[in-house]
Amino acid sequence: MTTQALPAAATAAEEQVRHYTFKKRRGPVIRGYIGLAIIVIWGLAPFYWMVVTAFRDVGFTFDTTPWPTHVTLDNFRTAFSTARGNHFGHALVNSVIIGVVTTAVAMLVGVFAAYALSRLNFPGKYFVLGIVLGASMFPGVALVSPLFQLFSSWGWLNGYNYQALIIPNISFALPLTVYTLTAFFGEMPWELEESARMDGCTPGQAFRKIMLPLAAPGLFTTAILAFISSWNEFLLSSQFSTSKTQPVTVAIAFFTGAQPHQEPYTTVMAAATIVTVPLIIMVLVFQRAIVSGLTAGGVKG
Repeated sequence: MTTQALPAAATAAEEQVRHYTFKKRRGPVIRGYIGLAIIVIWGLAPFYWMVVTAFRDVGFTFDTTPWPTHVTLDNFRTAFSTARGNHFGHALVNSVIIGVVTTAVAMLVGVFAAYALSRLNFPGKYFVLGIVLGASMFPGVALVSPLFQLFSSWGWLNGYNYQALIIPNISFALPLTVYTLTAFFGEMPWELEESARMDGCTPGQAFRKIMLPLAAPGLFTTAILAFISSWNEFLLSSQFSTSKTQPVTVAIAFFTGAQPHQEPYTTVMAAATIVTVPLIIMVLVFQRAIVSGLTAGGVKG
């Protein structure tokens, strides 16, 4: 064999190896993509059908065409109309008030509690973490009766009783906030805080000027989870809310149709679309901030 033929033979062998490796890996890759496609379709199919039904004329509510047909905006106008006793617009405002206040209080308390649990060593630390985790798994249905009796005795079940809805929501959002932020603060390096202390910062200044800005991705993520949890809450709100403080989850459940005992499916789907789409947009917007914030700052070495 000539010296010129040796590089050509080696190149051919390398090509055969790459081709064999590609064929060997192609099967698992294809199966992985098929599995992902099934999961995406399974998760998005109900949302897609909700949107299609929301834009469909009420006379074709039960049309099984898988793509939008008989498109109309009347369902969205009906959702905001008060002619049938529905107050969806006011319920949106109520949900925003309840969600924002719940998230703000849970984050304010949860940040300090999580920082103390992740940075300080004290007796019973892991026992406290266990109680926090247990509280996040406590069934809400077990609280309906005692809270109903307690709020009744305090006169919190009439008028603008936002406190009767916000306080229970905080009790569920706070354990989630504390547990999530404790894990996030625990992964942040001590060197950053120690460097700030050596430069003359007090513990409070090091926390406020160094740790909090670096913890922004975790704070965004936790705030989103707390807000969505409050926004989607139905069980307690259906029992404690009044006609003046109904959130959207309760208001949609009590939608009435044009005729007695008629379920306004298209109107309900339109209202659910209005409630769901802003959450999706908010998650996408904050997701970009989270991803960009994850690469900001750090310690080399």
